[in-house]
Amino acid sequence: MYPPELTMPMKEELVSAGFKSLESIEDVDNAINKEGTTLLVINSVCGCAAGTMRPGVLLSTKHDKLPGNMVTVFAGVDSEATEQARKYTLPYPPSSPSIGLFKDGTLVHFIERHHIEGRSAEMIADNLKMAYDEYC
Repeated sequence: MYPPELTMPMKEELVSAGFKSLESIEDVDNAINKEGTTLLVINSVCGCAAGTMRPGVLLSTKHDKLPGNMVTVFAGVDSEATEQARKYTLPYPPSSPSIGLFKDGTLVHFIERHHIEGRSAEMIADNLKMAYDEYC
């Protein structure tokens, strides 16, 4: 577990942009199973989360089509919520950071850590925007 005072600014980066922080199993279940589209960001303290994932996700929200719900869990902080979120991203192995797009509770698009590492924020945003165009 990371100390909250260390991770709060990293969590707040998404929350201040309109993402709901999920901190319990029930929060995750309710968010993922909502009707419509839900973007789930599994946040992390790693460099690729700070350098490209969060900036890419934020860039993607400047698009004509957007998911109806945007939520986040923080790996290493919201442990139970993160574990529950990862159940919804199966068959993909646990990966932080990662990004999932759900439609009516079904995972329809997933970006694993190895698709984030070495990519620019713009590339991640473009990947998400294509998914938004298809599913939102």
